[in-house]
Amino acid sequence: MANEQFGPLAGLIGTWEGDQGLDVSFSYKAGKVIETPYREKATFNIVGDVQNGDQTLWVIDYTTAAIRIGEDDIFHTELGYWLWDADRQEVMRCFMVPRGSTILAGGNSTADATSFQMTAQQGNPAFGVLSNPYLIERAQCTEYTLSTTVEGDTWSYEEDTVMTITATGGVLHHTDKNTLQRVK
Repeated sequence: MANEQFGPLAGLIGTWEGDQGLDVSFSYKAGKVIETPYREKATFNIVGDVQNGDQTLWVIDYTTAAIRIGEDDIFHTELGYWLWDADRQEVMRCFMVPRGSTILAGGNSTADATSFQMTAQQGNPAFGVLSNPYLIERAQCTEYTLSTTVEGDTWSYEEDTVMTITATGGVLHHTDKNTLQRVK
């Protein structure tokens, strides 16, 4: 199977590691917004083509785990899929986190792009956000944006998860960013 079928996602296939991560989020323990440096390992594997009637999606699956610098325990994991629809020129990412949240984000791209953006909004039937009832009451995700760039063996991303946090009585931009290197 030729990797060019995966369009702008082809460059992600492989295993990545990086220790330049920065998570900015509300800490219930500290009672305030904190910045947490982290290291991360992500693996992207070829699934192949998936048919939805006459739609063909080229799919890779992924897992990622983040560990705070200076610690050994994982504080964040994800699993999901990245999808490319060449006919519609759309990139998509659907993923879950073990807090009871799922996101299907999407955006437009060209097959040869090395940078692209995806978004999701609560209530959007195409690219949306779902949360469990507890999170809806306390830390509801209302919008998600991902900007990513893959250039050779370097992958970087910036995420903005907009949340309504009841503990602060306002809106929080929970952000994450990292630069990783392909290790295989």
